[in-house]
Amino acid sequence: MKLHLKQIGDEIQKKIFYLAIPGALLLISACSVGPDYKRPALETPGAYKEAETATSSRSLDDVVSRSWWEIFADPELNTLEQQVEISNQNVAQAEGRFRQARALVQAARAAYFPTVTVGVGMTRTARSPTSGTGAVRDSRAFTDHSLPVDVSWELDVWGRIRRTVESSQATAQASAADLEAATLSARAELAQDYFQLRSLDGQKQLLDNTAVAFEKSLQLTNNRYRSGIASRGDVLQAETQLKTTQAQAIDIGVQRAQLEHAIALLIGKAPADLTIPAAPLATQPPTIPAGVPAELLKRRPDVAAAERTVASANAQIGVAEAAYYPTLSIDSQGGFESSSASKWLSAMGRFWSAGFNLSQTLFDGGARKAQVEQARAVYDTDVAAYRQTVLTGF
Repeated sequence: MKLHLKQIGDEIQKKIFYLAIPGALLLISACSVGPDYKRPALETPGAYKEAETATSSRSLDDVVSRSWWEIFADPELNTLEQQVEISNQNVAQAEGRFRQARALVQAARAAYFPTVTVGVGMTRTARSPTSGTGAVRDSRAFTDHSLPVDVSWELDVWGRIRRTVESSQATAQASAADLEAATLSARAELAQDYFQLRSLDGQKQLLDNTAVAFEKSLQLTNNRYRSGIASRGDVLQAETQLKTTQAQAIDIGVQRAQLEHAIALLIGKAPADLTIPAAPLATQPPTIPAGVPAELLKRRPDVAAAERTVASANAQIGVAEAAYYPTLSIDSQGGFESSSASKWLSAMGRFWSAGFNLSQTLFDGGARKAQVEQARAVYDTDVAAYRQTVLTGF
């Protein structure tokens, strides 16, 4: 009975020991080296320098939505703007970079979990009777069947993996903001080209009407010249006015074609595949409140991208500093092995091994220090770029 109780006590102690080790490791892994991220401080003005003293009672968000081009109430513009996100190649490139950044986040998160590999092997071996110390004289060939399963897991004791995931997440968020900035830039450029095109349509219409009037004036001047009332100089002057107006109309047509080609490229079409019917603007532009600088910062995707880049650089400092600390990994192996195929997967063919590995770099010639300094320099550079991006909007 005493022996039985002693065995039970030993088993309980072993279980407590085996449970205490992972608990201690998880407790240690709760820490992360490197600075925690804080958004760089900025001083934003309360109003724009050139803003009028009177302010609108409506905020910018009340007037301008995500589909901001719809406030112009132009069906043709709405149709063109909807094609930017689908067909514009610059937007497609930014969208591809965003998907790549999201995949890198998943790859970084995978380091949280163990790596498990399995393999199947069969080896045919024949030893030489003359090898070894002379104790082995059996030279018969034999076959070894193996089915090993290897498990390796690096414990995130110092937060290196967490900082890497944090950096990847911030980079993905910056890529999302870059995608939004590319889309916004393409749509804004399309709107500008579209309204310039409509402005040229109005100028072309005015020049065509003027050319008709000058043509009638030329006919009247010719009639007066033939009657001896007007001079030859009057006729030449009327012809010059008509030809100049016609030349200006041709130049307007060339500029309109260039804008139409630019719009085609923005929506991902060949210039020959897009024709925008001529139609001068018939509506007045809407009134948009200027808002305040703080509202502008919230709406600018390039500012968001710059801020997320700073967060990614801050996390990389922690990744670099984690190299100063030892790396702890758990390695285990198990499976089945036998020289007989019939006993390969039996209980007798089982084998296993388990252990841990603790490694620490003692000397690297200053490589880790240089990497930390580089990470801090990148962070300072990104902070300066972020502040510069913000200042360009004021």
